[in-house]
Amino acid sequence: MAYKIAIASGKGGTGKTTVAINLFSLIQKKITNNVILVDCDVEEPNDSLFFPEANIINSTSVTQQIPEINKDKCTYCRKCVDYCVFNAIVVIPGINFAEANSSLCHSCGACSVACEYDAITEKPFPVGEVAKFDNQLVEGKLKIGSTMQTYLIKKLKERVSNNADVILYDAPPGTSCPVVETVADTDYVILVTEPTPFGLYDLKLTVAMLKELEKPFGVIINKSGIGNLKLYNYLECENIEILGDIPYNKKYASNYALGSLLTDIPEDILLQYEYIVEKLERELFINEGVNYIKR
Repeated sequence: MAYKIAIASGKGGTGKTTVAINLFSLIQKKITNNVILVDCDVEEPNDSLFFPEANIINSTSVTQQIPEINKDKCTYCRKCVDYCVFNAIVVIPGINFAEANSSLCHSCGACSVACEYDAITEKPFPVGEVAKFDNQLVEGKLKIGSTMQTYLIKKLKERVSNNADVILYDAPPGTSCPVVETVADTDYVILVTEPTPFGLYDLKLTVAMLKELEKPFGVIINKSGIGNLKLYNYLECENIEILGDIPYNKKYASNYALGSLLTDIPEDILLQYEYIVEKLERELFINEGVNYIKR
């Protein structure tokens, strides 16, 4: 069974993807080749942009079952409407209108159970796709206009091999349902934050979510040297472990913008990532009995 780590953040722009990609690269080099990076930010997946030489080896469509109402059999009794807790079905008896909204439907099947006249069948409706790359990156990409982020993330995770030693989930930003789905079955969560008022505020929301889910976690402070010390004071008061403290570096930020995240890494930043990986190996992988073949 793989040891699963989610890299998450309360807000976008803290450096979550930067951390995920660097950890993926260093774990491959220093701990095990058998590590998978899963881009769960399905609305705007961009992990693959930093691996220009990686090629897609497999891409599959993800669909959900959407009810289709046969108006020849429908009596417009509205029982299906009453059963649907997502308000995805509209039935107007006066004009013989009956239709399911694919944007609201969660494919629970309640309407089919409710219908006594066999008027409801289900048909596949595309919500996105899952792509696997030859560098052990797996990516979910939501269909434009779809609202089924959580559903796609669930299906994305189901299609990732559990035979890896380590699986890294690059989570969407925030604390909403897609993030909860991403971290739901993980063994550990790495929270990425920045020492700014916005960074602290959103970190507190994410910490509250993880405590509710009873997930162990630690924090990586990115862009240290900007902002103030309130973040550090909060982490100390809450007894939250700081896994690493990555300094702000304008040149490295420029590399990110150019898609050159893994090249020409400043020495002080590289040392921090190496320290973080050594800490993960020592405190998590070994203590949890993770079996891996050291490179």
